[in-house]
Amino acid sequence: MSLPPRAPMKPLDQALAELLAHAAPLQGAETVTTFDADGRVLAQDCVSALHVPPQDNSAMDGYAVRGADVPAAGAVLPVSQRIAAGSAGEPLAPGTAARIFTGAPVPEGADTILMQEDCEVLDGEGLGRVRVNVLPPIGQWIRRAGEDITRGAVVLAAGTRLSPAELGLAASIGLHQLQVARRPRVALFSTGDELVMPGDVPPEQMRPGAIYNSNRFFLRAMLQRLGCAVTDYGIVPDRRDATIDALRSASGSHDLILTSGGVSVGEEDHIKPAVESLGSLDLWQIAMKPGKPFAYGQIPRAEGAAHFMGLPGNPVSSFLTFALLVRPFVLRLQGVQDVAPQSIAARADFTWPKADKRREFLRVRHNAAGGLDLFSNQSSGVLTSAAWGDGVIDNPAGQTIAPGDRVRFIAFSELLG
Repeated sequence: MSLPPRAPMKPLDQALAELLAHAAPLQGAETVTTFDADGRVLAQDCVSALHVPPQDNSAMDGYAVRGADVPAAGAVLPVSQRIAAGSAGEPLAPGTAARIFTGAPVPEGADTILMQEDCEVLDGEGLGRVRVNVLPPIGQWIRRAGEDITRGAVVLAAGTRLSPAELGLAASIGLHQLQVARRPRVALFSTGDELVMPGDVPPEQMRPGAIYNSNRFFLRAMLQRLGCAVTDYGIVPDRRDATIDALRSASGSHDLILTSGGVSVGEEDHIKPAVESLGSLDLWQIAMKPGKPFAYGQIPRAEGAAHFMGLPGNPVSSFLTFALLVRPFVLRLQGVQDVAPQSIAARADFTWPKADKRREFLRVRHNAAGGLDLFSNQSSGVLTSAAWGDGVIDNPAGQTIAPGDRVRFIAFSELLG
């Protein structure tokens, strides 16, 4: 009996497009303090109720003057007032200067700030006098009201993933709370009777064929970095009934079920028939290396359906399929539109003489000369390559690499955060 012909491998970009077509943003939002919003995704626009800065202010420590009162270098003006940040001065008397400090409001009538380094303090009555040693251009060192943000402007748009800079920006317009997308609820479990949890069995007592479950640790960490609320179901035994029970239990209260291992079609790979018994599943062979086997499906529940994603069991394959497929899907569930990792052109300082028919993701890191070195073992089971590297080269199918070639580099910081 002949086996049916295999379906052609699916290009990675096509697989991602099909996944994102299923990633409708989750319903619901929550209010969190701006302090606690790092990494969350905005559910509504942030609109400024004020100008930033709210009024013209000084960009330097120095003196506020009327430019017309300084016709030439060497002019001497009496100091009529002192204005510190956080206080408001009086209108500037003609023919005088106001001692002013960085951030202080520019007094009415002043149109120029003199740096204190360009001035000489002289004795005199009251606050003394100042000699202007450098003729200033009109408007020098004044930050204008609304120069950064104008009243009514959308400062941060819904769908923005918040980083420390965005949190500071939100705070600068007075927002102490933010509406953010709710966290995706993700159920995570591994399959495979060969898996053992670190801490359960010491290395010297490991049975033949057993391995420690590394995937569970990095997948959970990557999900949490994306803002997910993770339920860890642990290791599910390699039995179809146990797999069905775990899927059924997880589907009722989670938006996504993520597994690693068991997505091939062997006799001990129970994910495919288990998901199909509860819902629908597409098993894809993706034209990427490492990381060819990948599964996507849905399991119906009382309201809608839970998404299912099955990753390959080899750790580097699982790591990269998560970064390139699961990560953008999870971000899109939270309303982020631009989910593509940024890449840069970089110089290869190594030889890759054998082209592959699949698109390759080679683990590399920058060297002191600014080029990229290749990890010596690119096997899908060598997780050391991901810990050693600082990113991957996205190498097109059929492409060899010679020293000096320009390649497409994607930093792990783009794929893991």
